[in-house]
Amino acid sequence: MDEIRKRAKELLENQTAKVVIGYGEGTAGKTRAVFIRKPEDTGQLIFDDRCEQNLAVYLLKHEVKHLGKLAIIATIPVMRTILQVASELQLTENDVVILGITPEKNLIELEGFKSVEDYLKTQDVGIRKEDKELLTKLTSLSLEEKWAYWEEELSRCIKCYACRAACPMCYCLRCFVEVNQPQWIPIAPNDLGNMEWHLLRAMHLAGRCINCGECGRACPVDIPIHLLTFKGVEDVHTDFNVVAGMNATMESVLSSFKPDDKETFIR
Repeated sequence: MDEIRKRAKELLENQTAKVVIGYGEGTAGKTRAVFIRKPEDTGQLIFDDRCEQNLAVYLLKHEVKHLGKLAIIATIPVMRTILQVASELQLTENDVVILGITPEKNLIELEGFKSVEDYLKTQDVGIRKEDKELLTKLTSLSLEEKWAYWEEELSRCIKCYACRAACPMCYCLRCFVEVNQPQWIPIAPNDLGNMEWHLLRAMHLAGRCINCGECGRACPVDIPIHLLTFKGVEDVHTDFNVVAGMNATMESVLSSFKPDDKETFIR
């Protein structure tokens, strides 16, 4: 922790970064995102097992990115998000200083996207064991059983859109759920509208989800909605041999075509 604070203070003092995005103490024993702009405030920064939030969700926020060059405390999901949004031309190397945090909680400063790519190749970026087990269980169900499962789960959705707010890949300035001419998705929660929202969101994240699980953690009614996008992660890897967030110049899976692409996904 002291190492993180020391480096953050240096970056602010020498004006390498205008703001450091990190973790700080929240309420009820939880952590929250903090935006440190003064060297003397770096004592607020913490890092421990509670620090799971994908801080990269703030990188493309208008009110944040216009503060100046950003430095960010970057766990593996944050690193992957940075590479993915860079591949979508939303971020450049000059926009951010990456203060990497290893699984062992050590600080590593990564110079440029290539160094991030090389580091990630040495790390386990797969889906967590408990989520993998749930996915395997769901995949084994019949089509009718899968539909019944998601109908029941999504019937509890209250349309708060916390999943969208927490997702670092949901950065559109205006989401399709906010379009009312025409009205694509019903505003009030109902079974059909809930299903439409979550399936369309999962489709928009196919080939882009970096399996951080923020959407599932953010859900106030504990719907395991991250499993929808995680299934997309598995399918894209199986059908196209692509893993999102590993390359800053990756082509979009669903908007690019190669003659040797597999067609086994067509069923």
